[in-house]
Amino acid sequence: MAVSLWRSRNASSVLNLFTNAVRRFSSEVTNTSPRSTRESMMSQMMYSDINSQIGSCMPLSVMRIGTVIHNIELNPGQGGKLVRAAGTSAKILKEPTSAYCLIQLPSGVKKLIDSRCRATVGVVSNPSHGDRKLRKAGHSRWLGRRPVVRGVAMNPVDHPHGGGEGKSKSSGRWGRGSRTPWGKPTKSGYKTGPLKRRR
Repeated sequence: MAVSLWRSRNASSVLNLFTNAVRRFSSEVTNTSPRSTRESMMSQMMYSDINSQIGSCMPLSVMRIGTVIHNIELNPGQGGKLVRAAGTSAKILKEPTSAYCLIQLPSGVKKLIDSRCRATVGVVSNPSHGDRKLRKAGHSRWLGRRPVVRGVAMNPVDHPHGGGEGKSKSSGRWGRGSRTPWGKPTKSGYKTGPLKRRR
């Protein structure tokens, strides 16, 4: 009898402690309004470092000097065109206060881009993409890459460089030099586009 009475008292005391904790927690939650929590979150975002916001897409005019970015637009609203390959990133060199922002591309080229253009903060993932080795010739075929055959190794019917004795590109008595498979010159500044009229 005494043991059952002691057990019932212990159970009731534990239940009272639990209910008091729940009441205290609910009163704290009801006292803090959703508006105040939203304001505190906005203030944290305002004073946080942009470099910590990896993956955020925003105009270049909002970013700071030294920010590492990728997927950069060339014209506002056009969509990302630059720095999209695996493991690449660009860097903002000057504070984007004026109409244009100076950016250093992965090649080392410095380019002025409109400050209204958007970019994503951070580096493109998978930096080890270029380090992988293809196991066999069929692996490149799985990737959709077809074999490249040199024109010198072809017959004259297949390519302008084909035929001849040895590894000669020239065909005929005077030689024609490097040509495309369709016979157009590939060197010496040959103009392939439509010629403009001189006024």
